Amino acid sequence: MCGIVGYIGDKEVLPILIDGLKRLEYRGYDSAGVAILGEDLKVVKTQGRIKALEERLKDEDLKGNLGVGHTRWATHGAPNNVNAHPHYSESKNIVVVHNGIIENYLELKKMLVKEGHDFRSETDTEVIAYLIEEFYEGDLLEAVKKAYEMLEGSYAIAVMSKDQKDCFVVVRKDSPLIVGLGKGENFIASDIPAILTYTREIIILENGDIVKITKDDVSVWDANGNSVKRPVQQVQWNVEDAKKGGFKHFMLKEIFDEPTVIKEAMRGRIKNGSFEIPELEQISVDYLKNIRQIFFVACGTAYHAGVVGKYLAEKYLKLPVQVEVASEFRYRDPMIDGRTLLFVISQSGETTDTLAALRLGKKKGAKTIGIVNVVGSSVAREVDNVVYVHAGPEIAVASTKAYVAQVEVVALVLLYFAKKLGLLSVENEKALVSEFFALPEKAQAILDRSNEIAEFASTTKTIEETFYIGRNLDYALSLEGALKLKEISYVHAEGYPAGELKHGPLALVTPQSLIIAIDTYAPLRKKTLSNIKEVKARQGRVLAIATKGYSEIEEVADKTFYVPQTIDDLSPVISVIPLQLIAYYIAESRGLDIDKPRNLAKSVTVE
Repeated sequence: MCGIVGYIGDKEVLPILIDGLKRLEYRGYDSAGVAILGEDLKVVKTQGRIKALEERLKDEDLKGNLGVGHTRWATHGAPNNVNAHPHYSESKNIVVVHNGIIENYLELKKMLVKEGHDFRSETDTEVIAYLIEEFYEGDLLEAVKKAYEMLEGSYAIAVMSKDQKDCFVVVRKDSPLIVGLGKGENFIASDIPAILTYTREIIILENGDIVKITKDDVSVWDANGNSVKRPVQQVQWNVEDAKKGGFKHFMLKEIFDEPTVIKEAMRGRIKNGSFEIPELEQISVDYLKNIRQIFFVACGTAYHAGVVGKYLAEKYLKLPVQVEVASEFRYRDPMIDGRTLLFVISQSGETTDTLAALRLGKKKGAKTIGIVNVVGSSVAREVDNVVYVHAGPEIAVASTKAYVAQVEVVALVLLYFAKKLGLLSVENEKALVSEFFALPEKAQAILDRSNEIAEFASTTKTIEETFYIGRNLDYALSLEGALKLKEISYVHAEGYPAGELKHGPLALVTPQSLIIAIDTYAPLRKKTLSNIKEVKARQGRVLAIATKGYSEIEEVADKTFYVPQTIDDLSPVISVIPLQLIAYYIAESRGLDIDKPRNLAKSVTVE
């Protein structure tokens, strides 16, 4: 996600901001900038890395003791100089940096444009600056409080005013923000590493907090407008640990990010109890009725998200669906025309095979929808419509949180189309919406029991062959679980439809085999149980991933890990988490380089 750092005190602020931004580089970003209040309020920003920002700063004389800096991971508007943060208000008297998403920014922007305001960028952030200026009457805090009441979404913002050189104001709403305490100086940051060099005393702001910060004081008001005191905490981590949020590896941190990622992926896409995908509003009912087939095209983990999509699309849209490996699709002559809808799924948006498949599909007349994480990437630019998953940057090579977001967004899009076509009843939609909102808490419940997976993994050091089995959506999960284990533990693993064991793979099962049996799909639960019994008859060792309450499976499996109950069609969003943890902890037990597995790269940009 984006990074924020800020300072007020007696020191020159620019070196502190640049140092803080560099310590946030691990989070991923596409542009960077600073705003400093000295004799004037000046902003310098640029697309690209912090090195590019430093080059631009050589031509500037920025002096001052108050300032904010930002690294941007684009969510609204392409990564470029204009869309980079910080953002001025229209008069340039106020400046804002912002992490997160303002869901109602289009409504606010239309309102402000109607009042005669002109905007410079494509971002939702600029709307915040303009809105605060609308309310500003000499008191920055009061202006921010009034703007806060109108903003919908998740965000952390920091605001400075040209007319108030003794303070800045920050707000935390669903996006992390901390305050660092010093003597005659104070700091803000979106993450601890940015300020750990300067202070270890921090305040972790709570949701809804609005804070006025001077060099000698930090005043906090909660979401109800009450003055409150937040506890001061002492950071015990070192700088390197802090980058990982205290986790041993980025992969584990990214798995533990998933409850937040799940929440962010649905934000703005469920409104008033109904599925709404603003990015796809222009796709008409007439067009949807004219579709005769759907393709999901992707590579690796994204392909497995497409397998989930196939099951859901066939169920809810009642259309024939194919899921294709992009590297094979591009060398075929697939039967595609103007009545084909082609979904292209990619974390990076730069995968060579996926891009080639996209171009082939467009050439043949298909309408294309990108399910992408990286804003402004090649896939995002070339598809007809793009829906971002908002997972934030992944540092670990093995994808975890992006997969969860991809599956969730694919489900949201398909359910939205089903609603538009009249194929989703009001009662079913209501039940699904309720379950979507419950997913983050259920994901957290799984993570709270990660020690159970770690304990099991510690007993698998001699395992050299693993089979993942499941049926229907659980089969889709078995493919992803096997890939994760292969990627980072180097243990041979294969995912199979559970019913296919007897057609060959069962010959490979021995007492030295580990079988991960996923049995969360209720309609086929007993059939999967029968397949587990087949494995046990050959003395294979079984770890079952099952839905809470299905105690019958304990009589068969050697170990059972239960996941919370949810609607079958949404189970893959959370049931993949224990599979990711299994891969992580087995790799850790073997002392491997988890974040950088051998022979692999994060984005595959060659054929």
